Amino acid sequence: MLVSVHQPQFFPWLGYFDKINKADIFVILDNVQYKKNEWQNRNKIKTQNGSQWLTVPVNYKFPQKMNEVTLDKKSKWQNKHLNGIKTNYSKTPYFADYFEVVEKIYSESSNSIAEFNTFLVKEICGILGIQTPIHIASELGEFTESPDERLIEICQHFGSKKYLAGSGGKGYMNLEKFSNSEIEVIFQSYTHPTYPQLFGDFLNGVCILDLIFNCGKESLKILSETK
Repeated sequence: MLVSVHQPQFFPWLGYFDKINKADIFVILDNVQYKKNEWQNRNKIKTQNGSQWLTVPVNYKFPQKMNEVTLDKKSKWQNKHLNGIKTNYSKTPYFADYFEVVEKIYSESSNSIAEFNTFLVKEICGILGIQTPIHIASELGEFTESPDERLIEICQHFGSKKYLAGSGGKGYMNLEKFSNSEIEVIFQSYTHPTYPQLFGDFLNGVCILDLIFNCGKESLKILSETK
């Protein structure tokens, strides 16, 4: 059994969903410290002028965890995001097929950024056809705060001897701890695919919506391609 763990991100990039798809169990790590100005409350879409940020305004006080950081209910950011998505993707081949799901995501009455991101990740998995069971870390019980030990304990919770890590984990994970716990660490090796896009030259690293609106039912096949 292969377990993977990641913080809930806002409309993540393709590699995030490849990681979910490759795992037998995926755990959303909602109870870790929120990181300001990273991928937890923002991501990029492609426009005729290059990439553009979509940012979710939040109410954050250090050192709150992701499931403690609430969404800003005062501003009308949902409408702003939807208008930006509609403006830049309405002419894509599959916009009409999936925009209703995007509207559903933005109408979700979540309280925290973790809850909102978890909901959208599950909805996008539904569009892609990813069937990996998704669990929420805070609902599994108490785990050690130390990053490596926490991951080991999550694997042990599911009786797993294999952990799927992102490629960046090579720079900070203590692999000896995993080995001592008889857990094999497998690092994701992901090559970003190219696919048809609007607005000129291909731009990689934008959010998953770009692939879905442009490629529809072929999206999972495309994002899972390995070179």
